[in-house]
Amino acid sequence: MFTIEAMDHTAMEHAAQKLGVTLPIEQTKVWAEYQKDIDGRTPWGCLAIRKDDTVVAVLSFIDYLTHGYHYLRSMHGPVWAAKPSEDDERAAVKAIADYVHAHDRKVVFLRMDLWYTAGTCPVLSTVPYDQTVVIDLAGGDEDILKRMKRRGRRDVRKALRECPAECEDETSQALESFEEYYDIMVETGKRDGFNPAPITDYSDMLAALGADHCRVFAARIDGRVVAWSIVTVNGDHAVRYYAAMRSDVMRLHVTDKLLYSECCILGSQGIAAYDLMGIGSDFSPTLKGLNEFKTKFTEEITPVAPGRDVPLRKTFYGALRLVKRIRG
Repeated sequence: MFTIEAMDHTAMEHAAQKLGVTLPIEQTKVWAEYQKDIDGRTPWGCLAIRKDDTVVAVLSFIDYLTHGYHYLRSMHGPVWAAKPSEDDERAAVKAIADYVHAHDRKVVFLRMDLWYTAGTCPVLSTVPYDQTVVIDLAGGDEDILKRMKRRGRRDVRKALRECPAECEDETSQALESFEEYYDIMVETGKRDGFNPAPITDYSDMLAALGADHCRVFAARIDGRVVAWSIVTVNGDHAVRYYAAMRSDVMRLHVTDKLLYSECCILGSQGIAAYDLMGIGSDFSPTLKGLNEFKTKFTEEITPVAPGRDVPLRKTFYGALRLVKRIRG
């Protein structure tokens, strides 16, 4: 039998330690503090999922107010001690849904990252993924290189020999001003066909999470920033959240040198795993354009639980799906 217990972030972090897991940064107090300063987002609370009185998973929800309705998002949650069986996940999701519905009637649906589909719906928005690339950073620079695919090793070695870029941690510079970096994101968006978020989305993230949890790495040629990435850090895990590059350096292997530099620097700081944040698959075909670059840095593909919606107010949620179909 599954039961739900409310807790604060401190208790949740203790519970995660007992489970032997590192919380994704999106499940931590520092992330909740960052989210509460974004219009339309409010930390809702943390929950422990118990099976027969033993905590087996935890999660933290953010309340999103959008288009006049509320839903709760738990990014990378629930966080399980071990991958659940389909029956256990289904029972846990039902217990969570019942708990939330009993305590907050305004919530239309929950969005969680779930291994199985029963009782859930494809997400109304965003692009979920079910596979990612996680680079093992143990053992030092040469060991990181040796674990790459042959093509990855070749491209990195070529970049180290020939690419003129200097790659460094530039978190302190980016905290002072993000304008130089943002110009590259605007250029990247025009080239790759997307609209970048406002500059404040990036600068506020850096300021709110702080250098302990959010880093900026950059590549410069002749003093000019030509590529950069924003990396989140929690415990011994890091995630490459955003990246951008100028078009005129695309043939110089700048991104290979920058990413390898990030791996080496993070590894030297005790980070064990570096997640490149999603690749494409049959589940998420629109992301397949990322695969050629990301997958060369490791031999392994890591399955992850993708985002799914769990309707609470089913009639309202059905109307939202209908609106989406009409717009489509």
